[in-house]
Amino acid sequence: MVEGLTLGQLECLFTGSVWAEGPVWVPGSRTVRWSDIPNNRILEFNAATGTTSEYAVGVEFTNGRTLDADGSVVQCSHGRRRVERDREGTVTGLVDSFRGRRLNSPNDVVVSRDSSIWFTDPPYGILPGTTEGHEGEQEYGGCHVFRFEPVAGTLTAVVTDLVYPNGLAFSPDESVLYVADTAGPRHGVPLRIVAYDVSGSVCRRRKTAVELEDGHAADGLRVDVHGRIWTSAGPAVRVYSPGFELLGTISVPETVSNLCFGGPDGRDLYITATTSLYRIRTTTRDAAAFTFDPTAN
Repeated sequence: MVEGLTLGQLECLFTGSVWAEGPVWVPGSRTVRWSDIPNNRILEFNAATGTTSEYAVGVEFTNGRTLDADGSVVQCSHGRRRVERDREGTVTGLVDSFRGRRLNSPNDVVVSRDSSIWFTDPPYGILPGTTEGHEGEQEYGGCHVFRFEPVAGTLTAVVTDLVYPNGLAFSPDESVLYVADTAGPRHGVPLRIVAYDVSGSVCRRRKTAVELEDGHAADGLRVDVHGRIWTSAGPAVRVYSPGFELLGTISVPETVSNLCFGGPDGRDLYITATTSLYRIRTTTRDAAAFTFDPTAN
C-alpha cells in the first residue's frame, strides 16, 4: 500500500537476468529497455506482444539509461567508462574523461529540460573482482555527479561530497536534485538519499533526505509529477513524500535495483530486480522531461 495512490497487481514479465538494471521506457517502440549487466547484454520487453528479446549483446556492461528530447537513449557504460548515446542501434560516445583523466564507471543518468546530461560516477565497474566491467583505477581521485553540456562539450563536477553516488532524479521543477549514496557504513556513511538545491551548474546540499537504516540501499530513483520520490530499497520499492515522509512500500520477491515509469500513458511502473523485470499499474507518472508520449491514448 502507498498512501494517496491506487496500485494494481505486481506482474513478473521476464526472468533470466543475473543482475537486471537501468530500465527506460522507449515510447517510439513501446518497449522497456534494460541491462543484464554481468551477462553484458541489453534486453527489451515489448509491451504490445508481452515478449522479451535481446536488444544487443557485447555492450560493454551498460547500466543506467534515460531518454533524450529526440527520443534517443542516453546510457552509461561501465566497460567503456563513458556516457554514450544509442540512436536506433548506433552507439556513439558523449563523454569519457574529466580534466584529462578517465571517468570511473558511469552508473545512472538523467537529462534535464535544458538538454544537459547529469550522471553519477561511482567505481562499481572498475573494482577488483568486478563482474560488471573491467578492473581499473580511479584516475581523477573521486566519485562525482557530473553535468555535461553536449553542445559546448563541457563537463562540470556538480556534486563532490558523496562517497558512491548512484541513482539520481530531479524534482518536477528541476530545482532539487536527489542523489542516492550507496557506499554505506563500511565507508563510514549511512545508506542515504541526499537533496541538493540546483541553480544552473551549481548544486548546494540541502540535507540528507532519507537515511535507510535497515541495510537496504536506495539505488535507482524516480520522482513522479507530484514530487514523490520512488526508490529501490532491498526487496521493495519505497515511496516518500516531497517532505521525505514514507508513504508506503511495494513488496517485490527479489532485491530491487532500479525502476522507471512507462506504458502509453506513463502510468505503468517497471521494476528491475535481480533476475527479473516486474510491472505494476499506478495512478501517477514520471516528472522527468522526456518519459512518454503525451499524445498517446
